Amino acid sequence: QVQLVESGGGLVQAGGSLRLSCAASGLTLSNYRMNWFRQAPGKDREFVASIRWSGGSTSYTDSAKGRFTISRDNAKNTVYLQMNSLKPEDTAVYSCAALHLFSSAHVYWGQGTQVTVSS
Repeated sequence: QVQLVESGGGLVQAGGSLRLSCAASGLTLSNYRMNWFRQAPGKDREFVASIRWSGGSTSYTDSAKGRFTISRDNAKNTVYLQMNSLKPEDTAVYSCAALHLFSSAHVYWGQGTQVTVSS
């Protein structure tokens, strides 16, 4: 059974930092690219960052570049999103998603974690 369990969200003041975690189980992670998405109230879900488990190549949306860092811990099967210099517009539900490298049918999502940045 595939499980992605996010943690680390919360309330933080503008300029602060949070680290989100996504613990994965039931997957052969080397076949997946791990992603963070976010959805703010009334807005579409948007891509934030991704990392290929095998090799570690990363990608970021423009608004995350220079502020957010995605990483993985092979021993813990966990993906992290370190978020620094947070802004009120970063407020959203952040979700972890595992996308299979070779099959678009294999996509798995976590339950999401709320991040709220106060001004």
